[in-house]
Amino acid sequence: MSRPSESHAGLPEPPQQRVGPPALPAQDRDPAPARTSARSLGFDRFNTAPAADAEAALLGCCCSARWAQRLAAHRPYPDLDALLAAADEAGYDMAPADLAEALAAEVSPGLHHAAPHSAHLALSAAHAAYESRFGHVFVICLDAVHPAEHPDQVLAGIRARLGHDPDEERVVTADEMRRLTRGRIIDLVTGAGPA
Repeated sequence: MSRPSESHAGLPEPPQQRVGPPALPAQDRDPAPARTSARSLGFDRFNTAPAADAEAALLGCCCSARWAQRLAAHRPYPDLDALLAAADEAGYDMAPADLAEALAAEVSPGLHHAAPHSAHLALSAAHAAYESRFGHVFVICLDAVHPAEHPDQVLAGIRARLGHDPDEERVVTADEMRRLTRGRIIDLVTGAGPA
């Protein structure tokens, strides 16, 4: 999904004729209230910032303190690919408590405020069922999905993943978090995510 087409949580979309369901706020980029905002620093500035500043910026990408400390401690990175590889490796090495810490700061994707009330109710019920089963919010990376398809993808994702056993869902959730985090890191150091 390209950057310009994303909707932003909390900001109304400009008036326009829409075909299909309203877009979801972009969970894959918009920080949760508990996370610091991942503002674009630029790659060189990220590499040279004081460790505390780099960690704070990284917490806007993934709210695991150990994960952020690990990435900040290994700076400077020669290029974006090296940073993303280190982020992936740190993500794969997350202990269950680290993943739980990161998930606690996430916000489940929701519908645009203009969506019908019945759609909001259906999505709320699906999120509640997921959270009751697994004990954390539902996360999904929608980078490759057109915004008009977000509501259907989220509902389909929740329905499919409700059939997972807890161990299987932990693996899927960790993978979705890594995907979300990669996009947020790209935003952090370049100001633009993948096209």
